[in-house]
Amino acid sequence: MSAPTKSTPLVAPGHTRPVTHLSFSSIQDDGAFLLVSSCKDGNPMLREWTGDWIGTFLGHKGAVWSTKLSPDASRAASGSADFTAKVWDTYSGSPLHSFPHNHIVRSVALSPTSSHLLTGGQEKKVRIFDLTRPDAEPDFLCDNGPLSHDGMVKSVVWVGDHTGVSAGEDGKIKWWDLRTRKLTTTLTFPTPITSMELSPQTQRLVVTSGHTVAFIPVLPNGQPTHSLTLPYCPSSASIHPILQDRFVTGNSGDEWVRVHGMDGEEREVLKGHHGPVHCVEFSPDGEMYASGSEDGTIRLWQTTPGKTYGLWQGANGNGH
Repeated sequence: MSAPTKSTPLVAPGHTRPVTHLSFSSIQDDGAFLLVSSCKDGNPMLREWTGDWIGTFLGHKGAVWSTKLSPDASRAASGSADFTAKVWDTYSGSPLHSFPHNHIVRSVALSPTSSHLLTGGQEKKVRIFDLTRPDAEPDFLCDNGPLSHDGMVKSVVWVGDHTGVSAGEDGKIKWWDLRTRKLTTTLTFPTPITSMELSPQTQRLVVTSGHTVAFIPVLPNGQPTHSLTLPYCPSSASIHPILQDRFVTGNSGDEWVRVHGMDGEEREVLKGHHGPVHCVEFSPDGEMYASGSEDGTIRLWQTTPGKTYGLWQGANGNGH
């Protein structure tokens, strides 16, 4: 029996500083999808699903901590250490809106129709902007006072038509009704939230906090949260969107990408980065996952090594 095919990552160069966040689009009408990366170099990059570079969004004057694509991939939103959030046209690369804040913006989220934008960051406040009235003042999502959280807002996501979810260094995840701007539910972790990503296909929020990775229903409806304790502190985690039988992690304690079963068992340790892995994300078809590192590179890893997919050529008796 032949040995299992070793996973050989595709390396996507171009960034000059640590990669802080990765986000795939949903699968588009033509079957393709896009990947957008955030970086401390201040220049978010847009790529094809193959990893090929499409363009760079130029305009931020500080590190970019979060960039996300609209469902139809026609818009991107970014949040930066230059105290702004920006909305971009992904076809031209032009900035459409720039919204000033009073401190670093750590996370952004577009509504399904790209009509509104959620932002959160160092100010401990979650704002909602109406992109149809970009000159209007934003609304704030407040919890018993002017703040949304008692610590920096690490992540905001938009769920369905009118729910926002925010996660903070105060260890709290908060669900907001965006019609009334009111808090509806709070879930508390004992340690600061280090990441929260929306997995739209599994209808889960994937959260890391301390040694914990938790898979939480996107809407609190009584369904159980699946939670695991890992022997290290994950910086980011992503669940397989189709099979839902595994998740991938990065962490700041070493340079490895790990794949775990949903019972927490470590299945694979993937070596290739030359610095801590800050962010990981499965592609929407589940065929690969991307990792971003302190080393300034993005690596794309096949879920099934040896399969012909994208720029990977499968085994054709040529020793690969």
